[in-house]
Amino acid sequence: MIYIASDHAGFQLKGVLVEHLKSNGVEVTDCGPHEFDKADDYPDFVLPCAEKVARGGSEAKGIVLGYSGQGEAMAANKVKGVRAVLYYGSEKEIIKLTRQHNNANVLSLGANFVNDKEAKKVVDLWLETKYESGRHEKRLKKISDYEFSA
Repeated sequence: MIYIASDHAGFQLKGVLVEHLKSNGVEVTDCGPHEFDKADDYPDFVLPCAEKVARGGSEAKGIVLGYSGQGEAMAANKVKGVRAVLYYGSEKEIIKLTRQHNNANVLSLGANFVNDKEAKKVVDLWLETKYESGRHEKRLKKISDYEFSA
């Protein structure tokens, strides 16, 4: 299951990605907003989206979008169990590493820095890349242990 959310700045790209994912047979839940509102605030949509990912098990993933994606990633990372990463137009190899080494479960995109075509490619690459586990597992466990002890 893929959960997706945005603010007003990511609203248009969110629609593009929802359509793209559904057309490829991916199950998607749109966590909002469902109407464009220039005055909305990303935490109102990103936090519930991230909570669904955290409760959704190892197969649940999230995509959050905003102007730069920075605030969205920071908000998502406040939810215990979420490992959100940011992409706004750089080497695509980094997207693979976020899954292979860090088992990222939320991808944040800066809608002002990626076009529709690039966003689709990055999302597809991120979703198809598998976590390698192995030597990375103990590192993620240390983060998780700290996160849930605080």
